[in-house]
Amino acid sequence: MKSKGNLIVISGPSGSGKGTVCQGLFKELDNLHLSISATTRKPRGNEQHGKDYYFLNREQFESLIAGDQLLEWANVYGNYYGTPRQPVLEAIDGGLDVILEIDVQGALHVKSKYPNCVLIFLIPPSRAELANRLKNRGTDSNDAIEHRLQWAESEIKKVREYDYLVINDDLAAATRKVSAIIIAERCRPGLFDIDLLLQKY
Repeated sequence: MKSKGNLIVISGPSGSGKGTVCQGLFKELDNLHLSISATTRKPRGNEQHGKDYYFLNREQFESLIAGDQLLEWANVYGNYYGTPRQPVLEAIDGGLDVILEIDVQGALHVKSKYPNCVLIFLIPPSRAELANRLKNRGTDSNDAIEHRLQWAESEIKKVREYDYLVINDDLAAATRKVSAIIIAERCRPGLFDIDLLLQKY
């Protein structure tokens, strides 16, 4: 009876635990679709093209921009990031909830184009904890970490534009909170075929 899915946008500073929380959601909930972003940054570690990201060069990415084939895109730390439009809309029309794990800049672009999306802001309990997580990740230089912390300060100022705020001080608890938000959003009347429902009463 549920005719459409939701567009769930999960974002927050780099190091806030977005990826780990998203992995937990797919263990707890069904009818989820994870949108794969495109980017011009280089792969990290064991990241794979088509699984973690679509790794593109600048010419390829700018071609997508010119063709209006992205739901959102942003330039972050000198690299492009964006969400291919068509797979997202097809999944939503098929009744799936689409999870977008993207940065704050991209999330607000999505909100402007798709006002019915649900914005969830994930954040560690403090700047010190965020710094520790970035250092422990071991993928960035000290200069890069400091740049990310400064960027995080500007991102956090956008939290009032979000629908929900989840403080990730405990991973399991944070995942449960995001899961509860998604379950609640699935109960909005606008997602249902009300005419079909009324036929049963």
